[in-house]
Amino acid sequence: MSLKSLSQGWTPFAGLLLVALLIVLLVHSLGTSPREEAVPHHRVETVSRLEAPLTVPAPAAARQEDGQWTMPAGDYASTRYSALDQINAGNVRNLRSVFTFDTGVDRGHEAAPLVIGSTMYIVTPFPNTVYAFDLANPGRPKWVFRPQPVPAAQGVACCDVVNRGMTFDNGRLFFNTLDGATIALDAESGRQIWRTQLGNIMIGETITMAPLVADGRVLVGNSGGEFGVRGWLAALDAGSGALVWKAWSTGPDSDVLIGPQFRAFYPTEQGRDLGVTTWPPEAWRIGGGTGWGWISYDPALQMIYYGTGNPGPWNPDQRPGENKWTAGFFARDVRTGQARWFYHSSPHDMFDHDDVNESILLDMMVGGQRREVLVRPGRTGYMYVLDRRTGQVLSADPYTTVNSSLGVDLATGRLVPNREKVPQAGRVVRNICPAPPGGKDWNPSAYSPRTGLLYVPHLNLCMDHGLTEANYVAGTPYLGSESRMYAGPGGHRGMFTAWDPARRRPVWRVREDLPLWSGALVTAGDVVFYGTMDGWLKAVNARTGELLWRFRTQSGIIGQPVSYRGPDGRQYIAILDGVGGWAGATVAGAIDTRDRTTALGFVNATQDLPRRTPAGGRLYVFALPN
Repeated sequence: MSLKSLSQGWTPFAGLLLVALLIVLLVHSLGTSPREEAVPHHRVETVSRLEAPLTVPAPAAARQEDGQWTMPAGDYASTRYSALDQINAGNVRNLRSVFTFDTGVDRGHEAAPLVIGSTMYIVTPFPNTVYAFDLANPGRPKWVFRPQPVPAAQGVACCDVVNRGMTFDNGRLFFNTLDGATIALDAESGRQIWRTQLGNIMIGETITMAPLVADGRVLVGNSGGEFGVRGWLAALDAGSGALVWKAWSTGPDSDVLIGPQFRAFYPTEQGRDLGVTTWPPEAWRIGGGTGWGWISYDPALQMIYYGTGNPGPWNPDQRPGENKWTAGFFARDVRTGQARWFYHSSPHDMFDHDDVNESILLDMMVGGQRREVLVRPGRTGYMYVLDRRTGQVLSADPYTTVNSSLGVDLATGRLVPNREKVPQAGRVVRNICPAPPGGKDWNPSAYSPRTGLLYVPHLNLCMDHGLTEANYVAGTPYLGSESRMYAGPGGHRGMFTAWDPARRRPVWRVREDLPLWSGALVTAGDVVFYGTMDGWLKAVNARTGELLWRFRTQSGIIGQPVSYRGPDGRQYIAILDGVGGWAGATVAGAIDTRDRTTALGFVNATQDLPRRTPAGGRLYVFALPN
């Protein structure tokens, strides 16, 4: 209704109504912002009782809190835990935005900001621009580095042109570009120190992962399994950028760096040249297994832990055999790259269940004994606990809806397939759970030693799945399947779960309408932070899941929240918004949602996303009032 129509037939009573209406509108416009819009109902389901922790971070891999955030995972144990406690469950409701910066890139922002001393660093999706901000005066960047990656790399990026972050070591920043280069910068000046080309976009190879620096080596894995790229993990000398070693995920033992140190726990991983003999002839050369995810490091054992991606093509009928060493995870000697053990979480993978997710390194009481373990929320939907010295599976329990398999046999370590859900040529198999993004995709969990819980942002997606013929042409998709994803049981598409890895059970969980694609952060103030794809940054009670605070950002959140101490001694929370990635392709890629099979079937699960958030790319920094 216009003011003109209100003025017709004017009466004193109508005048009072108009004044009241104008006052309400004025108060609303001054006192609210997009962050104050009604948040969807936050319902916590309490599943079990919170008990005293039976776990601690691996001592050698944990860090001493110094107020910095030097790597995306927070520490080598990948806990994403901040020991800062100025912001706590009692006062987090008072958090305020104190600084924002628009990156100018409206694509999926998955990177974690870094803070070293009094400087913050961020890296954007393609074109992978690096910004440095003086936290004492963050009004404009301290310096900017533009690596100018090859534009054609955008055309062979499977699932958006994302970048998952940088890492810092010994005065240098290390990051990867979409076109397959690893770059070292002087952290103070932004000057390039070295640049090493590792990937080849002509065959569909890109790099989207965040590197890890361990024992003077910069560890980098490739992306491109959907293009028939052969996976690898490489170690570069941190000082010079020279290649130290390279371990392939398929092929003969000499390529995979399997030698005398290799002691696989299970007989199915024991044998000669299994990276060749478990494939059809020559198929291992285009067999996938890319190493695009997270790496953890145990300095005491001098071992790194990382997963390998899906085999190629997606159509399993075209690659009979177990397809080693894809869809599993390795332990390697950081110095030489020699494999110590491998666990095959999805032999002859049928559903794109990459195993590149994070490994949280913990020490845990098992059967009255202290064991050195790693915990992995896997794409298959199981929460794996393994002995990190041997690769023995100690437990594997579903943390989301799973019917694609019937469990994990702890005697053999084998995933037990559900024959009713095996894809078949000529027909569509319905209601397979989880869908290709798995129980959880790349987005990392957080662990608190105060509660002993792992905080897992994950998915509740199922699919209808059919097979087609795949033909390999270098640099083009190599799939051979067609999927349509949709919400799993309950009708929600995401879940945030607090999991007790020692007692093998959830303690509480929150249902989220949209898929969860952001990482998690937990602090010593017993606050957990995570973001939603429609742009809510949430703070919940680490012990109960109660919603304590929320803020609406301009775009959906798929980034990684971090915590740091500023030069003024205050604790801050920082995150990048910018919806995108595989889950956000409908917005970032402006995909036509009428074709339900686009974005490898994800569009069918997120048709409403363009109505709920725009594209964007903005840094947000929060603190308590002075």
